[in-house]
Amino acid sequence: MTQEIAAPQSRRFVLVAAILASSMGFIDGSVISIAIPAIRSDLGATLAEAQWISNGYLLFLSALILLGGAAGDRFGLRKMFGLGIVVFVGASVICALAPTPLVLVIARAVQGMGAAFMVPGSLAIIAKAYPREERGRAIGIWAAASSLTSIAGPIIGGFLLTALGDWSWRLVFAVNLPLGIGALALLWFKVAPDRPEAGRKLDVAGAVLATLALMAIAYGLTGDGSDSVPPLSHTLLWCGAGILLAGAFLFWEHRAPAPMLPLRLFANKGFSGANGLTFTLYFALGGTMFYLPMTMIGGWGETPATVSLALLPMGILLTALSSFSGKWADRFGAGPLIALGSLIVALAFAVLGLTAPMHNVWGAVMPSMALLGLGMGLVVSPLSTAVMTSVEDSETGVASGVNNAVARVAGLVAVASLGAIVAKVFEEALGSAAELPVFFGIMATGLSAGDEAIRLAATDSAFATICYITAGLSLVSALVAWLTLERKGRS
Repeated sequence: MTQEIAAPQSRRFVLVAAILASSMGFIDGSVISIAIPAIRSDLGATLAEAQWISNGYLLFLSALILLGGAAGDRFGLRKMFGLGIVVFVGASVICALAPTPLVLVIARAVQGMGAAFMVPGSLAIIAKAYPREERGRAIGIWAAASSLTSIAGPIIGGFLLTALGDWSWRLVFAVNLPLGIGALALLWFKVAPDRPEAGRKLDVAGAVLATLALMAIAYGLTGDGSDSVPPLSHTLLWCGAGILLAGAFLFWEHRAPAPMLPLRLFANKGFSGANGLTFTLYFALGGTMFYLPMTMIGGWGETPATVSLALLPMGILLTALSSFSGKWADRFGAGPLIALGSLIVALAFAVLGLTAPMHNVWGAVMPSMALLGLGMGLVVSPLSTAVMTSVEDSETGVASGVNNAVARVAGLVAVASLGAIVAKVFEEALGSAAELPVFFGIMATGLSAGDEAIRLAATDSAFATICYITAGLSLVSALVAWLTLERKGRS
């Protein structure tokens, strides 16, 4: 029987602490892409450094999140959850004060380490604090608060960046200090420690191999910022090393007594299909949503407030549809819902690419975001259902953690690999104007009307290329869902 870590009178404090901690992660995740243009302008960061500001966080979060979940069981949920918050908040303060891109990248990497222990702990500590008959309501409150944070965060951040100027990107990280202190105070003074599972083994070797593999691949695709596109020899060397390390990781996971990634789960067609389409779809989503705000703010000259409003329909529709799509998946099966949703996502990305030269925020970008929210709203809940129902009840926690990690690895690889494509297409589209002091995603001053037109066309071409790639990957996701996931009424 699961030991509850909170008496009835203190359960609400567990819930509030989990909501405060989750809010930090959701704010950082949803606002950072809008803040990237301001960070580049304020710190003079290159495109590669901007990629590392995102990927430094994603790398350690995706590589360590399974270890973080297991550590909560091994050493105690309250202790590991609190440790994750401390590391995350401390790194956030350094992010807010960072004087250079390098310091910010390092702080973001440490922030990702903290998040790897904080993110799985936020939901697990609720599940352990509440009895089964009350758990659904508590998780529902947590989910509603998380959705509200995800929707409101970019709006507030966008208006702050517009009103206060480029320096105010630092507030995105500074806000984590009061949120984190509040969560820690509740945990420390209101929640009793839980009893750890002393016999639980941690797959530290697997975590190290996964981190090194992802780091080598990301470095191979992105470089260190000294070149807009890393030399082919650099890419081949580091990506080759990363693939070898990934092979070593899989070999170890096959032999490890307590693997963080149980490979036996992938023998199930539904589980493999769900994670395969998760990778392609979240690669598409992560890549497009990283470069869209940069295109609009640094390329077209739109304000962060305008961009945040244009993105708003996605969050609203995704949240509104998620509860309904879960019920529809029970009726029709996860396969048809996810396939349809992925097709709609592909259409949204294709429309974004086709309409990029129009620079029409309200007539093109916002409707595309509505389509994207509609598509993802049909995917998210059925995808969770597909993952959970493809394994035994005793393995649902591990299965959910694996799927979460796959989605974050997809975003990491997307930002790293698509950056080289963006830079190459942008430079080629400049043509005879290649010597101009212009860069993708950064506004230029002092250009003639003709040169500015060339810069805009190159920006649009680079972004459209990304959209067509991600639209194609979304179609692949639809096909995988249709072929591998459950369809009710079919054998």
